[in-house]
Amino acid sequence: MTNINHRMLDRELKKGSGELMILSLIETRPRHGYEISKLIEARSDGALSFHVASLYPLLYRLEKRGWIEGRWVEKAGQRRRRYYKLTSDGRKVLAAQRSNWESFVAAIHRVTRPEHA
Repeated sequence: MTNINHRMLDRELKKGSGELMILSLIETRPRHGYEISKLIEARSDGALSFHVASLYPLLYRLEKRGWIEGRWVEKAGQRRRRYYKLTSDGRKVLAAQRSNWESFVAAIHRVTRPEHA
């Protein structure tokens, strides 16, 4: 696959899964944007990465929808960071998205696995 096609595929896959990944990563505790970005990259073994230009607009949209809540935190010796946590509506959306994603992946697997004679 060419580099251009790989980037296009990465962008399309992130469009459909970005919300799910972000909501999942803040399910257990609040996290700031840079940490979310680094966790996505680390947990995907580098296959996925979110740059500031795409991550923060997505975080703002999730916050506007009421699925996450952000608050600024200042710590001595560190710059100010916005930590995001899941809201009760966000927990409902996360559960639904997980279920839909698992069904989708299972369906793709059924279609793409080799047929057995």
